[in-house]
Amino acid sequence: MTIHQLSIFIENRSGTLIKVLDALKEANIQIIASTIADTAEYGIYRLICSEPLRACEELKNANVAVALSGVFAIEIDDQPGRAAEAVKAFSEAGISITYMYSFLLRGKGILIFRTDDNEKAAAVIRDNHLKSIDENDLSALA
Repeated sequence: MTIHQLSIFIENRSGTLIKVLDALKEANIQIIASTIADTAEYGIYRLICSEPLRACEELKNANVAVALSGVFAIEIDDQPGRAAEAVKAFSEAGISITYMYSFLLRGKGILIFRTDDNEKAAAVIRDNHLKSIDENDLSALA
């Protein structure tokens, strides 16, 4: 029920992000969504892409520090309050969302998030009839 996300550790200096982007470009890998969280010395560039396993290998081959992890992706209607309704279901189940980012894709909202309890989160998705998105769905929509 989770999808693969790449977490790339980059120094906060000129040229480090372009190294990552160029490696993905050369491998013909499409970025679907991304976000950067930074500190004074480094950033964590999280991204969802068309071929995460191959992207991970390509980045490692380019000497980029990268990790692959599982995150949840759900589809919501593009209407005010839909994200709040989805997040509320997890909150009411006592599940913390450790981070989240979102984007619109072909008229649908997509929430990407990580929780402190994957088993409970999967149950919340099923019990609340939330639409879980897999990597094939994302690639087809992109």
